[in-house]
Amino acid sequence: MSEKLQSHFFKSADGLNLHALDFGAESGAVPVICLPGLTRPARDFVVLALFLSTRTHRRIVGIDYRGRGGSDWDPDWTHYSFPIEFTDILTVIDALGINSAIFIGLSRGGLHALTLGGVRPDLVKGLILNDVGPQLNPAGLANIKNYIGRLPLLRDLDEAVEHYRRVMGPRFPDVPDEQWRFYAENSLNITPERLRLSYDPQLARTMESFDPEAPLPDFWPQFCALKAPILALRGENSDLLTPEVHAQMAARNPLCQTHVVPGQGHAPLLLDSPTLERIAAFVNEVDAAPRG
Repeated sequence: MSEKLQSHFFKSADGLNLHALDFGAESGAVPVICLPGLTRPARDFVVLALFLSTRTHRRIVGIDYRGRGGSDWDPDWTHYSFPIEFTDILTVIDALGINSAIFIGLSRGGLHALTLGGVRPDLVKGLILNDVGPQLNPAGLANIKNYIGRLPLLRDLDEAVEHYRRVMGPRFPDVPDEQWRFYAENSLNITPERLRLSYDPQLARTMESFDPEAPLPDFWPQFCALKAPILALRGENSDLLTPEVHAQMAARNPLCQTHVVPGQGHAPLLLDSPTLERIAAFVNEVDAAPRG
């Protein structure tokens, strides 16, 4: 896998280094672009990239937002905003010379992908939303606010695996040990003293003003206007995407298919075989659809 996986760096408009992982070779198939969650790195998608590259023979790219993964941390935490991240995403996509792609967006990445479908409909050939929709449950956002930027003292990976299993386990009861280890490795950076978060802890400040009683942004107009095929994934135990909103997504946009990942919460890890197979099947369907 390492022979095919390449790192690329690009300059943002304000001079930061933006990192992207590039997997697979150019082919006639539409490439896939993976957009992570709020605190997550592009390497979350490595298993999915290997699977899709093998099954569907296409290029897969994962993008690290500023302050996450291999991208530079921003000295000004207020730049960890949706509009600036969106501009960074377009910078990387344009630098890679990609003019049409299937997007896989995990949580916040799904909102970026949904927005791309409205701003650049020519760019979005298909869309996979992982446990996110046009209407979010405030309880799920409150839970994210409670853990973002916080980490107990962890000295090695075994301690990290136990930490994530203890914290996330109730919503992810069926995740095997090797998947917890993969998640922990992606979540943390190893230093001589301790394990540290793989993202800038200042990201927590972006959630300080969140009020669960205040109205949330409404993405229904953008979602209903999408003209590309959509696959909406939901974790069975998700506290961010409710079953009701998940069902409405299919009812309100006829291009939307739905799939529930059993035994997982927010957000499904995209490591289990049934989910990988479902994603690969959808990607192949998008390829086979007539080009408008």
